[in-house]
Amino acid sequence: MPIEIKPVPEDGITELEPLLAAYQTFYEVEDINTERNRQFFSRFLGSSHSGWILGAYEDGRLVGFGCFYRHKSSLSATNVVLMNDLYVDESARGKGAGRAIIEGGVELARQWGTTRAAAAVSLWGVRAGQLTALRCCDLAGRHRLLEPAGLGLRLPGADRPAGRRAEGRGSL
Repeated sequence: MPIEIKPVPEDGITELEPLLAAYQTFYEVEDINTERNRQFFSRFLGSSHSGWILGAYEDGRLVGFGCFYRHKSSLSATNVVLMNDLYVDESARGKGAGRAIIEGGVELARQWGTTRAAAAVSLWGVRAGQLTALRCCDLAGRHRLLEPAGLGLRLPGADRPAGRRAEGRGSL
């Protein structure tokens, strides 16, 4: 069955919690706190005020997520969507879930009325999963690696090419 991408519903925090903990373990977070995660990530569920969490579902089971923040750019005086988190469970890797989450986030950015999105990517402690995410973002042709700390994608309809940003993030 294909991977389905959709927003994690407001009551989906319990199903999301194990993936959040696995994501944080992957990045060697020492103090994983379920209640703190619940409070922080709940703001992205059931509403799009702060942003969205898109889930990757395989046979109805949540196997991955991407967290997209609503943000603003004072440089371009526009709305921006920032993909700050991307994680796919090992059981679902290699099936296109990461790429589908990213593409779903790009569509959310379009629906929000922005032509800019950004991805925050850490390469500290480079691991195979991070490199997979980078390669995933480079597959569509419109995606390109800008530098070790950022990814780039120009949304169709944007009025200028994506450029490097000083803080190491690229325009999506």
